[in-house]
Amino acid sequence: MLERVKERLKSFGYVLKDGDEVILTFSIQKVENTIKNDCNVSSIPGGLENIAIDMAAGEFLTAKKTFSPDDMAGLDLDYAVKQIQTGDTNTVFATGEGSLTPEQRLNSFINYLLAYGREEFLCYRKIRW
Repeated sequence: MLERVKERLKSFGYVLKDGDEVILTFSIQKVENTIKNDCNVSSIPGGLENIAIDMAAGEFLTAKKTFSPDDMAGLDLDYAVKQIQTGDTNTVFATGEGSLTPEQRLNSFINYLLAYGREEFLCYRKIRW
């Protein structure tokens, strides 16, 4: 999953730096544990892998924004945060005059990555005794 998350971050225009892999690995483990605990399963179901990748990217970007905001300079907010289409769902973030600030767009984008697809956990949830 590590390589797929790296590719996802690259698709947003983020260039990985030295030391990012440690944060990235932690973010992936955090997301895996969240999904496993929410669904009461021992491994990530195949149908949730893409959601897990986006969530891990969101966790990583949150950590980078909090602890190394200067590293976020390479992230192409204009490209990554204007519009996201997944299947029939189309999310358009405000652009143009009077729109959100870059920081607000980044926050919206990170929140989208962290929250999108959580409702699909229900399909894989097992009863806990």
